[in-house]
Amino acid sequence: MFKINRLIFFISFVISFSVCAQKPKFSVIAFYTGKNDQAHISFVQEANKWFTKMAKNHGFNYDSTANWANMNAQFLTNYEVVVFLDTRPEAPEQRTAFENYIKNGGAWLGFHFSAFALTPSSYPQNWNWYHHEFLGSGVYASNTWRPTSAILKVEDKKHPVTKNLPKKFKAQPNEWYRWENDLRQNANIKILLAIDTSSFPLGTGPKAHEIWQSGYYPVVWSNKNYKMVYINMGHNDMDYEHKYGKTTTSLSSSFGSKNQNKMILNSVMWLGKR
Repeated sequence: MFKINRLIFFISFVISFSVCAQKPKFSVIAFYTGKNDQAHISFVQEANKWFTKMAKNHGFNYDSTANWANMNAQFLTNYEVVVFLDTRPEAPEQRTAFENYIKNGGAWLGFHFSAFALTPSSYPQNWNWYHHEFLGSGVYASNTWRPTSAILKVEDKKHPVTKNLPKKFKAQPNEWYRWENDLRQNANIKILLAIDTSSFPLGTGPKAHEIWQSGYYPVVWSNKNYKMVYINMGHNDMDYEHKYGKTTTSLSSSFGSKNQNKMILNSVMWLGKR
């Protein structure tokens, strides 16, 4: 009887340990639209595959949804990190739910187009808290074209997002954004990565203003008042000139750089840390 009890205890211990070991460290929910601009659609498809793999390898849970109606208080309680892969919530109740989620300790990771705002456009600047207080960037001002690689420099070596990154590294091709506000003048913003001057001229045109010759351009930053990271990457180079069927062929990948991937993974792991 004693041996049987020991065996039962051992089996129970193994099962309990196995359940605990398999419990995810945290849960991530990624929202996306995936309908406009083939470059953004290409990124969303890549990102969902990459994050699913990273979640399996690093012990967190990853879900994604194109249903922005899920941006509500009840749904968000299941997740420690919210990701915007391309766009932002538009409905007032969705924006309120997201703002409350963030102000109550929720974490956010946003890519590229999620910070875009331009009036007039399909995505006007009509959300002051998000664009001016949370992101700090204000409205979109301009971009480079065509999507090209850039040399990025680490601006804060001690931040968890830049852990184990070299001082400078080559990013994947991207359409780089310039913003209305100078983030260096915002005491709440911590700039983590910026474009290095060795990247200039950046862009190929054909229009002159699409080729940057000089200037300071932050591409990854955080806000000291919130648990968030914005990453300007998320626009693949596409073969717009030669369409095959109904889609456009991707000419680059946003997940083809070891150091860039490390920075994104660092961001997720830091944001998900309880």
